[in-house]
Amino acid sequence: MATYAAYSDIELLDLLRSGDKAAFSEIYNRYWKKIFTVAANKIGQLEEAEEIVQEIFISMWNRRESIFITTSLNAYLAVSVKYRVIKVLAKRNLYNKFADHSLSILPQSDNSTQDWLEFEELKSRLAVLVTQLPDKCRLVYKLSREEGMSQKQIAEEFGISEKTVEAHIGKALKHLRTGLGQIFL
Repeated sequence: MATYAAYSDIELLDLLRSGDKAAFSEIYNRYWKKIFTVAANKIGQLEEAEEIVQEIFISMWNRRESIFITTSLNAYLAVSVKYRVIKVLAKRNLYNKFADHSLSILPQSDNSTQDWLEFEELKSRLAVLVTQLPDKCRLVYKLSREEGMSQKQIAEEFGISEKTVEAHIGKALKHLRTGLGQIFL
């Protein structure tokens, strides 16, 4: 019996479509270093590059039965890593723009007592508003904003769809904006 290393990419893809885990392992072993190197060079952070590689291969495994590659596997994976890198860089760029914008519009704090009192009042008002949320909405909001969990993780935790999680967060944010808006008016 020939080892999987002797198989061509096309043969491995055919085996992958039928759910062959060893074929998937061979594809992974052939290409993970190349994809990781490209991602790490473009992103500059090894952890994010590892996540990109994992996402690409998880996606490939999850779509194994319907995956149809018209080019070579090498080209397919190169394009996959390219788009994942672009997505990460765009997200990072958006975050930096928001951070820069926030710094430019927020007054610079001089650590005065007044600033501290206003902050404490705002914090306590926010806590009160959060307690007024419906139970499920409050739990979803806290996991999202205080625990830093993703919508997908929250959905899995509660056994609900990501859209439902998104709706709960939207409802919570609307309620909080309305409640906090009264303070600023």
